[in-house]
Amino acid sequence: MAQLIIVRHGQSQWNLENRFTGWVDVPLSEKGVAEAKAAGQKLKDFRFDEAFTSDLQRAQHTLAYILEASEQTNIPITKNQALNERMYGDLQGLDKADTAAKYGDEQVHIWRRSYDVAPPAGESLKDTAARVIPYLEAEIVPKLKAGKNIIIAAHGNSLRALVMYLEKMTPEQILKFEIPTGSPRLYELDADLNIQKADYL
Repeated sequence: MAQLIIVRHGQSQWNLENRFTGWVDVPLSEKGVAEAKAAGQKLKDFRFDEAFTSDLQRAQHTLAYILEASEQTNIPITKNQALNERMYGDLQGLDKADTAAKYGDEQVHIWRRSYDVAPPAGESLKDTAARVIPYLEAEIVPKLKAGKNIIIAAHGNSLRALVMYLEKMTPEQILKFEIPTGSPRLYELDADLNIQKADYL
C-alpha cells in the first residue's frame, strides 16, 4: 500500500495581503514558514520515496521546510509547472476587496468558485485540472501503483484538481472542499489507487 501526502503551501505574503496570486512567484510570509515547519514536524514518522512540487517558490520552500523538519532532505524532488496554482490572469496582484468593488461581489464569486468560468486572461478550475490530471497520471500514478510513498507540495486549486481525481468528486463537490495552508492530508492507497484512508494530520 502506498502513502500519498499532499500539502498546500504555507501562507504566502499575498495570502496575507488578501491579493490574487496565481502564477506570481511570491514568497512565504512568516506565518507560512511556521506552518511549513509545523507540517514537517507532523510528518517526522513518515518516509517518502519521492517529492513533487510546482514551479513556484512558495510551494518549493514549503516542501524544503517539511523535508528538513522530517529529516528527509536526500530524496528526489521533481518541480513542474503542471502543479502550479490556477492562473488568475488579469486579477493577479489585485486586492480581493478592491476587485469585488470594481466587478461586483457576484462576478468575483463566480470567477473564484465556479468550475468552468475563468477570470479575464486566466484559468478556470476545469482548465487547471486539464494540466494537473494528465501530469498526475503520467508521472505520479505509476509510482503510487508501484507502492512508492509520495509527497506533493502545491497550491489550493492544483491540489483541488488532484483531490477531485483521487476522491472521484463532482465539480460541485470539489468547489466546496477547502484545503487549508500548511496542513498535510494523508491518503493510503491500494495498488488500484482505491482510497483506504484519507484525512488531515
